[in-house]
Amino acid sequence: MDASALAGLHTQVLLGALGLALLLGAALQRSHFCIMGAVSDAALIGDWTRGRMWAVAGGVAVLGFGLLAHGGWVTAAQTLYGGARLLWASALGGGLLFGIGMVLASGCGAKTLVRLGSGNLKALVVLLVMGLSAFMTMRGLTAVWRDRTLDRLVLNLPGGQDLPSLLGLPPLLAAGLVALPLLGFGLWRARSEALWGVLIGLLVTATWMLTAGWAYGAEHPETLEAFYAATTHNRPESFSFVGPSAGLLDWLIHYSDLSKRLNVGVVGLLGVVAGSAAAALWHGEFRWEGFRQTEDLVAHLAGAALMGVGGVTALGCTFGQGLSGLSTLSLGSLLAVTGIVAGGLLGVRLQLWRAGRD
Repeated sequence: MDASALAGLHTQVLLGALGLALLLGAALQRSHFCIMGAVSDAALIGDWTRGRMWAVAGGVAVLGFGLLAHGGWVTAAQTLYGGARLLWASALGGGLLFGIGMVLASGCGAKTLVRLGSGNLKALVVLLVMGLSAFMTMRGLTAVWRDRTLDRLVLNLPGGQDLPSLLGLPPLLAAGLVALPLLGFGLWRARSEALWGVLIGLLVTATWMLTAGWAYGAEHPETLEAFYAATTHNRPESFSFVGPSAGLLDWLIHYSDLSKRLNVGVVGLLGVVAGSAAAALWHGEFRWEGFRQTEDLVAHLAGAALMGVGGVTALGCTFGQGLSGLSTLSLGSLLAVTGIVAGGLLGVRLQLWRAGRD
């Protein structure tokens, strides 16, 4: 593959990622899909509607990844989530911080993008602060803290940390064993929201297909090694929004640096905002909204900072770990999701305490 063919492939992959992200943004806006909302609905009023939607999306994504692995398209070990080094403390601790932060910031990373697309300027502040704190946790001040604390607690496994590798099961069998209970719970007393869960799960799977198949090249013209064009870490990936928020700032600040190119993560983030905006405008739901009280601003700033630090530490957000990572059946993803849910519940209790005090 020569340089011109590589540039063409890069553009094609980005356009494919943009199309999938536009669909996802519109689906999230119309369905009100939100993992923070699912946690708070279940905890406060016993409503599992959005929790079932999440279960359906997760079940479809798990089954989709299992089918791709069975067909030889991708393996968990090729992704960010399936390595032999299990950062268990980072997954749990980062997930806990992210879970608390998403409650304070009125939504996780995905919900922030949807709210921004619908005209909420509070979400713009959250996105910028989340991106800054994520960047710091990748390479700056909080990166040093992360490296010297939670990242030191590592469990080195003999193989991959995905359940098929740990249990010695075929990927499709393991996927079926996990997906069927999720789908059973999600489809129990199902209504129209189940269809949104199916669509979201399929979009996660389609992005795996895009980055593992279409983006794959057997020989890079410069390194002569296999590569995955336009991906964030030169490996297959699906939707995630905390790391890409830092990537967006990096691209904007260093735009004149030709080595800083757009990637699937950043394009996916922008596509979700655009898809949400299109859906909101089409249905007459676009409304400008901003901060009205200083206390509200402080809560959103704190929540955004916690989401950036926690999301990078846990290697993903409610989408990056809660759907994309979970679809690989990674043990680290399961731990991160556990931390996110625990943090979300703790954040809800904190908000109730604040309301009671007021």
